[in-house]
Amino acid sequence: MGSWLKHLPAIVGVQLLWASFGVLTVAYAQNASCVRDDFVAVVDQAASTLRELNQTSKADFQKKLRELKIKNKWSNEEYLKGAEPYVRDPKIIEFDAMSAKLLSEIAALGQEGSEATTLDCGVLAQLRARMDVLVKTQKSKWAYMFENIDKALAQ
Repeated sequence: MGSWLKHLPAIVGVQLLWASFGVLTVAYAQNASCVRDDFVAVVDQAASTLRELNQTSKADFQKKLRELKIKNKWSNEEYLKGAEPYVRDPKIIEFDAMSAKLLSEIAALGQEGSEATTLDCGVLAQLRARMDVLVKTQKSKWAYMFENIDKALAQ
């Protein structure tokens, strides 16, 4: 398939999340008000939600792309060009940039936690907030992409 296909949403940086929090959670495990399991639970929940969202959405979206190809009677070459706006446009690029920014912030929180000499459970709240925004961003991206392709299929 074409180069645009690599831009289909996938689980965004789950390995990065785990790499960041492997170190972060050890630093916080000693605090009674926030323990290692609290951090692991936040990462697990977000990773699970993203994994499920992307597995389901990707399959459904690819099915709709194939339907669009059939509807428009596109050749394989026409399909690659015709489908690109449904997987890569300015708004999708914006969603991707926001996700990348959030992942960077999440990694920075991991670095901050690993270097902390005193425990700060406020980092858990920041982590949870950024993970929530990351999940919402990915849900919004998929909703936007499905809205666009559904409009095209309805025409």
